[in-house]
Amino acid sequence: MQRLHASNLIPVALALRVLTFSAPHNSQVPIIGRTRLSYKITSGENCHMVVASGHTMTSRADSNSRAENKSDSSNLNDNSRQLSILKKQISELLEDSQQLLTEKLFLENEINQLKKRATKLEEEIRSLRMPPNIIGYIQDLEGEKAIVRSSNGTVFMVSINPTLNKKRLKPGTRVSLNQDTLSIISILDDAFDPLVSSTEILDKTNVNYSDLGGLEQEIKLIRDAIELPFENPGIFKKFGIVPPKGILLSGPPGTGKTMLAKAVANATNATFLGLVGSELAQKYIGEGGRMVRELFDLARKKSPTIIFIDEIDAIGSKRLDSSTSGDREVQRTLMQLLAEMDGFDALENVKIIAATNRPELLDKALLRPGRFDRIIEIALPDLSARKQIFDIHLANMPISKDVNSKKLSIITKGFSGAEIKSVTIEAGMLAIVDNKDNCLMSDFKSAIMTMGIKKKQSNLSDPDRLYG
Repeated sequence: MQRLHASNLIPVALALRVLTFSAPHNSQVPIIGRTRLSYKITSGENCHMVVASGHTMTSRADSNSRAENKSDSSNLNDNSRQLSILKKQISELLEDSQQLLTEKLFLENEINQLKKRATKLEEEIRSLRMPPNIIGYIQDLEGEKAIVRSSNGTVFMVSINPTLNKKRLKPGTRVSLNQDTLSIISILDDAFDPLVSSTEILDKTNVNYSDLGGLEQEIKLIRDAIELPFENPGIFKKFGIVPPKGILLSGPPGTGKTMLAKAVANATNATFLGLVGSELAQKYIGEGGRMVRELFDLARKKSPTIIFIDEIDAIGSKRLDSSTSGDREVQRTLMQLLAEMDGFDALENVKIIAATNRPELLDKALLRPGRFDRIIEIALPDLSARKQIFDIHLANMPISKDVNSKKLSIITKGFSGAEIKSVTIEAGMLAIVDNKDNCLMSDFKSAIMTMGIKKKQSNLSDPDRLYG
């Protein structure tokens, strides 16, 4: 083997690549290739191997290097693929975690709502299990204590809840009492009898003044006494007079007394309380007077108010010396009504309208000025009024050309407004039964004849005559 020094190797036509590696001193490294050359180059502690890099020579080290590069490239591709898979998995996990977080928040919100509902239900159950309170009325105040009358009539001196407003605690105040200690727990609002509360007409009627035929003068009188004080109260103060408190409508049945009151309720913005006089006649002693008192208290509370009492003769009849216990209770109710209409408590912005068809039965104290300042008598309609009433009822009916309201008003002399309305209804029924398209004059004449027969048989002592 030929030995050369490192300084004697000079590349001439080939590009030389020197690979340095550690080897023991004086070691020999074989050179593998087509032209087998073997050089041993010694240079200090390292041994240098010279390899000719031509198209005809390769070394085992170069082959190993390419293998390592391929392996590294393959490992790099595997790592990239695994990295992309990991990124995808991380992205999916982030989406799942976000969805789980949203579900967690939703469930927490639902749990909070269920807890609130459970707490509310527990409070309701607790309140239902609590013993009932006793209703009582304060009779007097003694320092930090109060004298109350319970619902069963017994009187106690009890303590007062310190959190209550002492200014609202007055004799007559309705309070709730603890069942065990009877101490005042809370202050209650004044309660009205259900029969009194139901008298308020919440929905206005559809009756207008134009629906009343032949009552122009009566309408003017009632509007001057009821509507004018509500609309212009200052004019009465200017003249130094007190407006009328009440109006009594009297007249035969069917002349439009109740209908006139409905028109007043529709024309004003005042609260309208309507009831029948017989509703104030109660079974037990003092109940009727209490209802009258509560009725006027409700009217003052909701003023301006109009109180309409129909058939007032049921409680306003004349007081007699000899009477039964029931009559005496009716008289007590009447005395309470007289006191409320013209007593110590002023009726500001409260007007009273009463109606009766038996004015001769009413007590004189009820008819005097200061209670019913105006007594308006509504008589049977005359010829002109009957024609107006027929025109009102025929306005929406299909009638033939031969129907004449003036002729109908002439042949219905002595008929009331309600009876004229009954005539138009009867004529319409006859036309419907005969399958007619409109009402003929003959239908109205037949209806008037039927109504005339009923008027002649007006003695209703026999129940069979009620049905003609």
